[in-house]
Amino acid sequence: MRIVADVHISPITVQYLNELGHDAVRSDADLLGNAPDHEIIEWAAANERVVVTQDLDFGGIVALSGATRPSIVTLRLSDSRVETVNRILETVLPRLEAPVAAGAVITVEDKRVRIRQLPVR
Repeated sequence: MRIVADVHISPITVQYLNELGHDAVRSDADLLGNAPDHEIIEWAAANERVVVTQDLDFGGIVALSGATRPSIVTLRLSDSRVETVNRILETVLPRLEAPVAAGAVITVEDKRVRIRQLPVR
């Protein structure tokens, strides 16, 4: 999966995602600096990447825009330690390949995953 992680995701998690075989970059790398959310979304869509975030704004921006890309994976976990985030992402990302490819806003919670196809109506 091609991923852009926003600044709320640890660089350690981005490295871990790459070790798992994903193509992951962080939004504050040289490519985007401290870009606002809407610029990260535009960059992700143009570069065919899913946004992984803990920021609720991303899903709302994409849903309200009527866009079909990029997919957004929002983590709403009670424990945001790197080890927990890494374990959850390792478990759920393989199951999310089809919805991400089709375009979706996905919320990953402690005990469930909610998927809304894009565009959200």
